[in-house]
Amino acid sequence: MRIKCVSWNVNGLRALAAKPEWRWFAETDAQIVALQETKAQPCQLDASLREPKGWYAAWASSEVKKGYSGVAVFSRIAPLRVKSELPEVAFQGEGRLLHLEFAQFHFFNGYFPNGGAEELDEKGKPTGRFKRVPYKMGFFEAFLRYVEACRGSKPVVVCGDFNIAHTSIDLARPKQNEKSTGFLPEERAFLDRFTQAGYVDSFRLLHGKEAGRYTWWSYKSRARPKNIGWRIDYFFVSQELADKVREAWIEDSVYGSDHCPVGLCLEL
Repeated sequence: MRIKCVSWNVNGLRALAAKPEWRWFAETDAQIVALQETKAQPCQLDASLREPKGWYAAWASSEVKKGYSGVAVFSRIAPLRVKSELPEVAFQGEGRLLHLEFAQFHFFNGYFPNGGAEELDEKGKPTGRFKRVPYKMGFFEAFLRYVEACRGSKPVVVCGDFNIAHTSIDLARPKQNEKSTGFLPEERAFLDRFTQAGYVDSFRLLHGKEAGRYTWWSYKSRARPKNIGWRIDYFFVSQELADKVREAWIEDSVYGSDHCPVGLCLEL
């Protein structure tokens, strides 16, 4: 049985749904669709978005403020169980994680924290420290503990916006961004540990060191036409599923957000 999964940081589902680009959802043949940065409570959405016909819908929305964060999963396969958020209270409330358990694997959809703004010293000069990096790293550690515990019962698929470019080929300008959050040594070191723990980057598994393939481009600098981007959206599979990966791709011709969708096909 082939299972096709796609993931997209939509940067505001209500805004995207009003654009022609949202036809992407109507046209997908995926069995599982994961969205990040939905920026919406389900009650704010039309029924066609909240519970699309033919799909099981799961939502996790921010409780700390409206119009912020949020993830959703639409599945043509009924999950056995659905959980939202991490078990640790310190990392709950922002609507950043959905966990769907299926018969053959655990599926995680995450909108992982970014590092926030750079802190300034008393003279207003940048310090090289970022306000939310400690929270971000704590979130990742809690996530790794959680996903490892789940992996004890069955294999794992993890997708979403990690807000980290893993290696220098995962962004267009690595030298200029060595001190930027998203490419800091401690952030990249987490993905080193994550992969060493047995979580395989499906795109790199099939495409090796292919460069110039990105999933996010800054709106501010009109970076997308110049392909000055970052690859920060991933599908990871636990090592037990690595030989089941048949396809992994980046849909960089799809617009509507500052991110583009990414995909994974498994043969189970």
